[in-house]
Amino acid sequence: MKTKTKKKEKDFDTVSTFRRIKEQISLELEGKTFEEIKEFLKLNSLKLKEK
Repeated sequence: MKTKTKKKEKDFDTVSTFRRIKEQISLELEGKTFEEIKEFLKLNSLKLKEK
């Protein structure tokens, strides 16, 4: 006899969250030049360092 497993409701949906973040960044960068994008990344990234 097979037992049915119940799906646990997620507290945090990673795929949905990162898709929303990616879309928000895409909207912010739309129409920007390469230099403006570099500046945006410098200001908004914790790991990106100017070399």
